[in-house]
Amino acid sequence: MLIPRRDTGFVHPQGSEITPRAVYESRRTLLRQLAGGAAGAALAAWAARDALAAATPPGKLAPLPGARSAVDGAVTMENATAYQDATGYNNFYEFGTDKSDPARNAHTLKTRPWTVEVEGLVKKPGTWGIDDLIRLSAQEERVYRLRCVEGWSMVIPWVGYSLAQLIRRVEPLGSAKYVEFVSLADKATMPGVNSRVLDWPYTEGLRMDEAMHPLTLLAFGMYGEVLPHQNGAPVRLVVPWKYGFKSAKSIVKIRFTEKEPATAWNKAARNEYGFYSNVNPQVDHPRWSQATERRIGEGGLFAKRRKTLLFNGYEAQVGQLYAGMDLQKFY
Repeated sequence: MLIPRRDTGFVHPQGSEITPRAVYESRRTLLRQLAGGAAGAALAAWAARDALAAATPPGKLAPLPGARSAVDGAVTMENATAYQDATGYNNFYEFGTDKSDPARNAHTLKTRPWTVEVEGLVKKPGTWGIDDLIRLSAQEERVYRLRCVEGWSMVIPWVGYSLAQLIRRVEPLGSAKYVEFVSLADKATMPGVNSRVLDWPYTEGLRMDEAMHPLTLLAFGMYGEVLPHQNGAPVRLVVPWKYGFKSAKSIVKIRFTEKEPATAWNKAARNEYGFYSNVNPQVDHPRWSQATERRIGEGGLFAKRRKTLLFNGYEAQVGQLYAGMDLQKFY
């Protein structure tokens, strides 16, 4: 269980620099497991605990703890990105196009009251208050990699539950093939909406089987606390095997459709941003390579480049969704 910290000057250590207490206390257990022939399982559990330990709540926002997720692939073995980096380098064009604009401008966002309307091809359409939506299911903590299209990545401990739980509750009709997500577009609180950089409101979409996959997360928090405004408060999507822009922020509407929905970046630049937007190192963006990436917070432009993994490293979990598809055509 995560314990909130109140020392606002806290700087997150890297797991390689400070041994987490939980790991230290478990070393004897680990050695016994190694001696007993359970090396692979023990090392995996050790690394996962290390990733979670680096995600101590910073004590900046209201706590939102979650139980460790049991979903396959829901906790990466990599160390979490420092909170300051994850909340200070963001794409959220409703608050500006520079990566630092959301952290500077998103304080104007009003997250209460907040409702999410569910409509379209479902048996049970309706409007959900944000607190009712949060209470729909027990919160889980998941440590996911988030890949940015510009060649950067982060590792973030999210708090939420599988979107599939909400979908099952509203009972989609057999004709529902896609799920569309609509973000808030409020000119009074979101200065970027006054620009013409995108066709507002911001919209995104998933195929139904993608939306139902247990890794697809409806997130209400990160680092053991509620979502910061600049990260998509009070509710957002997280689809870890796709580029970050597929994870719609500040959602106000979820619509079930028969036809593929038009999405914001696909409408803005169809030749650059396909509907699927799966992380695929073999498909370059027209203006840069996607074969490698840098991790946010690890040396800036001088950070060591990492090899980009197919489906962002989640191929074992989601690869079957795209069996038989030409992944260079359906990019």
